Amino acid sequence: MTAHQHPAPRRPPLPRGWRRRLARLPIGLYRVGLGPLLGKRLLLLHHTGRLSGLDRHVTLEVVDRDPMRDTWILASGFGPRAAWYQNLRANPKTVIQVGNRHHAVTAHFLSEDEGGEIMARYALNRPRTARRLCSFMGLDVDGSEDSYRRAGSQIPFVRLEGSTEERTA
Repeated sequence: MTAHQHPAPRRPPLPRGWRRRLARLPIGLYRVGLGPLLGKRLLLLHHTGRLSGLDRHVTLEVVDRDPMRDTWILASGFGPRAAWYQNLRANPKTVIQVGNRHHAVTAHFLSEDEGGEIMARYALNRPRTARRLCSFMGLDVDGSEDSYRRAGSQIPFVRLEGSTEERTA
């Protein structure tokens, strides 16, 4: 193991049955034009199945947003095996929906160090949520900035950047 490698956290199982239906409920809200009810903390990610080529959708929490740079940061709580994460790896150019606005974006996969910094900032802004998320993902934190930095280095983070055409339009 290198200095930055950690034992793999025990990831939660993917939701099944009624939990899956509940988790996918916000997708229906976006489809009927009620995306603004979900605020700017959630977005709808459109992605293409890497094997099937079919259009896919998932609602994700926005961990951080920089409107000046036209970027959104997402975390894969189910790890690097999450379908949306793998699909973005295969096809990084995609579209997101925030409220009722669509944005063409390109996915950039962040380093462990960047993930650690993002999680440390997130924990400062949302300490209770950060603690619960880390627990959900099987990551031990003691509430210190260093523990959140270590936890964040084990979470796959993605930065979505708005297209230059959209920024100049």
